[in-house]
Amino acid sequence: MRTSPALRAAALAATATVLLPLAACSDDGDGEGASTPTGASTASPSSTADDLASQELDWSPCPPPNAAQGGGASPSPLPGGVVWECSFMDVPLDYAKPDGRTIELALVRGKAKEQKRRIGSLVFNFGGPGASGVATLPAFGTEYDKLRTRYDLVSFDPRGVGRSEGVECADDAQLDAFYQEDSTPDDAAEEKRFVQGQKDFIADCEENSGPELPFVGTTNAARDMDLMRTVLGDEKLHYFGISYGTELGGVYAHLFPDKVGRAVFDAVVDPTKDAEQSSLGQAQGFQLALDNFTKDCAERDDCALPGATPQEVEQGIADLLAELEEQPIDGLGDRALTQTLATTGIASALYSQETWPLLEQGLDEAGGGNGGLLLALADSLNGRSEDGRYDNSNAANISINCADSSERFSLEQTKAALPAFRKASPLFGDYLGWGLMSCTGWPVAGAWKTPDVSAPGSAPILVIGNTGDPATPYAGAKAMVDRLGEGVGVELTYQGEGHGAYNSKDACVQRTVDGYLLNGRVPKSGTVCG
Repeated sequence: MRTSPALRAAALAATATVLLPLAACSDDGDGEGASTPTGASTASPSSTADDLASQELDWSPCPPPNAAQGGGASPSPLPGGVVWECSFMDVPLDYAKPDGRTIELALVRGKAKEQKRRIGSLVFNFGGPGASGVATLPAFGTEYDKLRTRYDLVSFDPRGVGRSEGVECADDAQLDAFYQEDSTPDDAAEEKRFVQGQKDFIADCEENSGPELPFVGTTNAARDMDLMRTVLGDEKLHYFGISYGTELGGVYAHLFPDKVGRAVFDAVVDPTKDAEQSSLGQAQGFQLALDNFTKDCAERDDCALPGATPQEVEQGIADLLAELEEQPIDGLGDRALTQTLATTGIASALYSQETWPLLEQGLDEAGGGNGGLLLALADSLNGRSEDGRYDNSNAANISINCADSSERFSLEQTKAALPAFRKASPLFGDYLGWGLMSCTGWPVAGAWKTPDVSAPGSAPILVIGNTGDPATPYAGAKAMVDRLGEGVGVELTYQGEGHGAYNSKDACVQRTVDGYLLNGRVPKSGTVCG
């Protein structure tokens, strides 16, 4: 079974708040400078802060994404033949030492169609953390093309991601083996293997990327965006953040409230939840999406899965996963479909209602002994390409998450939390509960339990919550509005399925967002679409 480009692109965007048990390390493969764009900034590795603010970007046609960005062909031109352009921007490795070592951030740009009416740049972050904006924005370019009437569409690989000094950890063969391991141990021997596996890939991350790990957190990424605003020539930062991109946007608004322009937060991370609460919310969110999927299946005469009720359909899925724990089945090539990989594949397909048919087909085929499609779905979320190479999205994900979160869970604390996770989701509870240990033993202390996103004095920020979102539950939107502060957050509700609202193509959502970004029309807070 081949992973479709559309599914891979969806997974890139859907990695927002990537499931912590999936957070593993991957190797850039090509090395730090391989296949880089010819565009570069005028700053040097020893530039001063003034040099960095005044650097000029040299834009040139984008090359194919490298392995760390997911590989593939060069981006196709935009409607009208506009070519995607790429460049690099220099930023301080350590903002406490602005005249010290610099690193390069990779940028991508699609120029505005109406230059005389151009507002400025609209900067996108697609989430993860760990998604390559340089690879993802061109993949979704046509979906945002209306916004290109008055904006240059711009995105970037945040520090530690893709071509921006991408974090390097385990190699492809090690990752294949890692993802085959049981991530939901049931006895002492499995627990020992699980804990050792976590230690091993953390050791690989420290060995291969240790000097960069203290500097890949969200606060530094927010500071990078403000430098980017200056270098792009914009007085204000106009911004579109999706999933983790909403947390990044919230931190930016807190640090630079007077620099916020027109900003949209879609698929909102709850800034009030700590690591355990956030993972519990995801367990509930994915359970809700699974319930909606099984309800749809049970109500259709042509559903391929056994069961006359949603409960019976879900029980069939649970039975399949239990069988896979005892005996994996054939997957792709010499890789088997295990219980963990099957659960990953299910989660991957629940990110979007458009992939429910693939989930139904994959479960049906797995019931007959063919695990290829479910494994392909898992690969899409794990960042594995068809040629067996992994991007660095999960390496970056754990590095950024652990640089941000100060919480470190022991084995005993994790096991004590599992009953609450199982109550939240019988199917995903263990899977997400064991993920609490993802930062245990990480070599860098985290910055916070929850980020500060208060932004008094900021321009209005449009905050969109989706009632059926599995990865960033709907309640997070109201929490973000409350934390941003009075007169800043403007809440828009989308009553639908999937991760994110704008890319659902709902006419009401897109009309509201477009009206705000293109014409400055701020909707009434509490507006409902869908």
